[in-house]
Amino acid sequence: MKLWKKNLYVCWFGTLVTAIGMSQIAPIMPLYIRQLGIQNISAIEQISGIAFGATFIVSAIFSPIWGYAADKFGRKPMLLRASLGMAIVIGSMGLAQNVYQLIGLRILQGVITGYTTACITLIATQTEREHAGWALGVLSTASVTGSLLGPLFGGYMDEILGLKFAFFLTGGLMLVAFIATLLFVKEEFVREEKKVLSMKEVWNQLPNSGLIVTMFVTSFVLQLAYYSIEPIITVYITQLSTNMTHIAFISGMVFSASGLASIIAAPRLGKLSDKIGPQKVMLVALIVAGVLFIPQAFVKNPWQLMALRFLLGFATAGLAPSINTLLKKITPDVLTGRIFGFNMSAFYLGTFAGSVFGGQIAARLGLTYVFFITSGLLLSNAIWVYFKVYKKVNVLQNQNKRGKLEWKI
Repeated sequence: MKLWKKNLYVCWFGTLVTAIGMSQIAPIMPLYIRQLGIQNISAIEQISGIAFGATFIVSAIFSPIWGYAADKFGRKPMLLRASLGMAIVIGSMGLAQNVYQLIGLRILQGVITGYTTACITLIATQTEREHAGWALGVLSTASVTGSLLGPLFGGYMDEILGLKFAFFLTGGLMLVAFIATLLFVKEEFVREEKKVLSMKEVWNQLPNSGLIVTMFVTSFVLQLAYYSIEPIITVYITQLSTNMTHIAFISGMVFSASGLASIIAAPRLGKLSDKIGPQKVMLVALIVAGVLFIPQAFVKNPWQLMALRFLLGFATAGLAPSINTLLKKITPDVLTGRIFGFNMSAFYLGTFAGSVFGGQIAARLGLTYVFFITSGLLLSNAIWVYFKVYKKVNVLQNQNKRGKLEWKI
């Protein structure tokens, strides 16, 4: 088996566990905060929001820093640092004595994150050009799967073994990821002893900085669109359902439907982007996703919404692999970690912004406007991608005699 495939399998497992660790606390956070001594409902809601959002905000700040470290010291050391660090920090959350310690540990989790960024960078730089889209598509399914399983995992562990065990088990899984990375991930990294460039100097040397900015914005909009429904889905399902039983379960199924479709479609769309170009897959995916948000505002029952969310997942599945593939193709290898770090920052900020955005729009304008405005953002992004990415990439391809993207400095 080729080296990049072996590394892909280990990174897939580590990324899956990391995503579970990032998301599993959401359903159990209020319960755990109450267990730590806070009884006031309003205080629980406020502290839950702070503890949940803090990790993503801090992760957005530190992702570029760890991306730079990956370029300088290698990707495997960053994988080891992040996996061992998260094993210790997440496991320690089960030992928290008060909410201040819990919030502090959540912030520290955001600081030491970077496993996913290092995985993307490692796979992107090691994988053969003709298989890059497929490999990054497979890797993206780990994040989606972990994000889906995390809340279910946390809630299930609470019912079976108690709140604290969810943290201990996730920490244990991260320790397994650390050991697997240590033993099985191989990297031939040659450190270049050159003057460390500032981000401004790096940016000035990038030949296609406009394309890169568009990729960052697209990552942000993708996550915002994906999570905009999260804060309102239970309320929306309640309005659509004539049977008030199993609302939480149905809401979980509806929200997870798009993720399930993404798991199925991402490797296939990644392979398709290798054949026809990531810019084409990205443009079509944005348009289809934008259109599919509109009928979600007019559904008559939860099952219609679930079907539309499932179709939405097939569209959005093509975005993350296409973004990562294009970033790989237009970024010098020595800067890949930093660029992917910034892209992951946009990803985390979009996750946080989507959760806030959906609730605010629903409260001020009504539930259906969440779908209309999100659709508008996706379609506007598609227009921007058409002019700034699709047309420019086609021109660059035509200028290249071999018809391939080779624009690295």
